[in-house]
Amino acid sequence: MKRATILAAAAIAVGAAAPAVAADLPAQAPATYTKAPAIVQAAYDWSGFYVGINGGGATGRVDWNADGFGDEGSHNLSGGTVGGQIGYRWQMASWVFGLEAQGNWADFTGSNSSLQFLNTTNSTKVDSFGLFTGQIGYAWDRALFYVKGGAAVTDNKYTSITTGVGGGIDTANETRWGAAVGVGFEYAFAPSWSFGLEYDHLFMGNNDVVSNAGFIADHIKEDVDLFTARVNYKFGGPVVARY
Repeated sequence: MKRATILAAAAIAVGAAAPAVAADLPAQAPATYTKAPAIVQAAYDWSGFYVGINGGGATGRVDWNADGFGDEGSHNLSGGTVGGQIGYRWQMASWVFGLEAQGNWADFTGSNSSLQFLNTTNSTKVDSFGLFTGQIGYAWDRALFYVKGGAAVTDNKYTSITTGVGGGIDTANETRWGAAVGVGFEYAFAPSWSFGLEYDHLFMGNNDVVSNAGFIADHIKEDVDLFTARVNYKFGGPVVARY
């Protein structure tokens, strides 16, 4: 009985002293937590090889000038086109540089009555064209604005039709090289897919064209304005995570 009384008294004494001891202990600093770095929205990377298709239309102007006779007049070209392109781009910060080759089937046609020869109609048809260009662009994440320039080549067919006595049809074919400049806007709507709109002007110069029959012997000048919509598929990693 005496032992139980002693133990009870000791417990009461310890309980009474505990608040005082706790008051004498130094205060603990509140716990700190390290917050994980926030992930900024991934930035699109335009670097890599790409292939695509394009389609659209064109307008143009062709001037015929007959050797020894003078101006035969001019006509406007118009028509549609469809084709494809392949290229490579590399991105440095927001600047994008690229090289591209494009090949298109075309049906650009036009005609006019000759100002020098009675009952004669001259016509021009562009059957196909190719572009070999370099690009410089500036990217805002998934949006890309660029300018381009380089070489252009067209496959042309010229026809002269004369009706009446002594009339006939004469044709000449020509592959013509020139220069091209253009501007475009492209937007990446999916990780590897992009859609774009592009305008190009083709400076095809003033060439001598002579047919086998000799009825066509002209200096022919050609310029083309090309408008196309494009869809590209890019190979390679599309995004770069930034913290």
